[in-house]
Amino acid sequence: MKTIGMIGGVSWESTALYYKLINESVRHKLGGLNSARLLINSMNYQELVDYKNQNNWDQISSILSETAHKLEKAGVDAVVLCCNTLHKIASIIEVRISIPFIHIADAAGESLSKNKITTVGLLGTRFTMEDVFYTDYLAKKYLIKTTIPTATMRGVIDDIIYKELCVGKCLNKSKATLLEAIELLEKQGAQAILLACTELGLLIKPEDYHLPIFDTTYAHVNKIAEFALAR
Repeated sequence: MKTIGMIGGVSWESTALYYKLINESVRHKLGGLNSARLLINSMNYQELVDYKNQNNWDQISSILSETAHKLEKAGVDAVVLCCNTLHKIASIIEVRISIPFIHIADAAGESLSKNKITTVGLLGTRFTMEDVFYTDYLAKKYLIKTTIPTATMRGVIDDIIYKELCVGKCLNKSKATLLEAIELLEKQGAQAILLACTELGLLIKPEDYHLPIFDTTYAHVNKIAEFALAR
């Protein structure tokens, strides 16, 4: 079994879910008391969010690429970053290491393509929804178009993520707001919904709406487990 290096703590609420799901996947595949080989470098997310709010991506790039490099030196076989928004600097991390970097947007794109989705409604942090790094990745590599909520709704969703989900609050009123956003995305032509924030799956489940809902956390975990168990 290969060892996975996780850049976590971004936020730790979703990193805890990553840990649980990866281990469950390995146990399901191998049975018995088998569990995943994981090395987690858990970051202080507040520092990274502060740099993001200052638009200081150079500092974020320096911190995360060095973290990935340390994980490689520690002997892991691949590196994963447990956050969609921070994948803006994924290419910089990839240059810094000589082992595979398992990209969350690849996991999402492959899942959507497999299900013949060509237009997806994207929910995430305001930055992920508004910056082109994520939507361009899906468009150029997987030919998937994205639609996003209105500017006002983007701000509301961002607050739900950072002020509630990242600190362990799952509120019914916020779930209703997200479902409202999903309904509007459907009216804009979305064939499915992509939860492009690793915390959103803590509140929204596939059974909550009649459109297919793809959670990047679960897609990423499946790709990670597949890599770890590949012979």
